[in-house]
Amino acid sequence: VQLQASGGGLVQPGGSLRLSCAASIRIISFRTLGWYRQAPGKQLELVASILSGGGANYADSVKGRFTISRENAKDTVYLQMNSLKPEDTAVYYCNAILWSSSIYWGQGTLVTVSS
Repeated sequence: VQLQASGGGLVQPGGSLRLSCAASIRIISFRTLGWYRQAPGKQLELVASILSGGGANYADSVKGRFTISRENAKDTVYLQMNSLKPEDTAVYYCNAILWSSSIYWGQGTLVTVSS
């Protein structure tokens, strides 16, 4: 199983980015899909996750600004990030958990929020 993340880049505060994570297998095979991030000098943290049934969870720091979604037809999960802040700067990783509880990670994509 491979996860290919993309969409990171440099954006000004208040701007938007959309991250994508394409899976090499049908994403309906996954119990949970999510996005994590790791800022310089900080621990890895869960940003958002979405269950197979569509229910989503968000870190308090991103609620109301980020939206996680999935497009089964494209086997892709997205993270729409709006109203970005400098503290959102981090390497973002997509994560997937199969129904068997096997866990997979994509390569990171760097998001830099700076003027």
